Amino acid sequence: RYALELAHASGTSIEYVVGDLYTIDLERYCDTFDLLYLEGGILHYFADLERFLRILFTILKPGGQLILSDFHPVGRWINADLTYRPRYFDQALQAGDLAYKTHFTNEEQVDFPDVSVRYFTLSEILNGILQTRFILDRFDEHRGWNGENIPTEFTLLATKPLEGSNN
Repeated sequence: RYALELAHASGTSIEYVVGDLYTIDLERYCDTFDLLYLEGGILHYFADLERFLRILFTILKPGGQLILSDFHPVGRWINADLTYRPRYFDQALQAGDLAYKTHFTNEEQVDFPDVSVRYFTLSEILNGILQTRFILDRFDEHRGWNGENIPTEFTLLATKPLEGSNN
């Protein structure tokens, strides 16, 4: 609602599409978006990274940009005290909590479903971007909120080539 009100106040319009990205109408949204902004740690919710990236490539306009800010794979397996949990290369789906579950009361959390997550290595992410034919423009690693000396997040900027039209 806030975004719709802000768009109205600025004299522009936006359209929200709520649904499962895997079922998006690719014919309707092919070469539609100028910018795709994904943040807050979403990759682990998509078990099939190749399919996910192909969909993003398809719906982005030629010359359009993808900004992806996500959890760094290294930071997931090295704790702030530098202890290592040896699961970096595990490819299995794992059970996880629904995002923001802890922000609800214990009574509300009872009915929250678990989710399946798949953690990717840094090479899987970067190679996925490149194999999808995105042009990788920039890749930055970020320390944690408390200045940890390990990467806990990353941001990448990639462009769909002008000759990358899906038509």
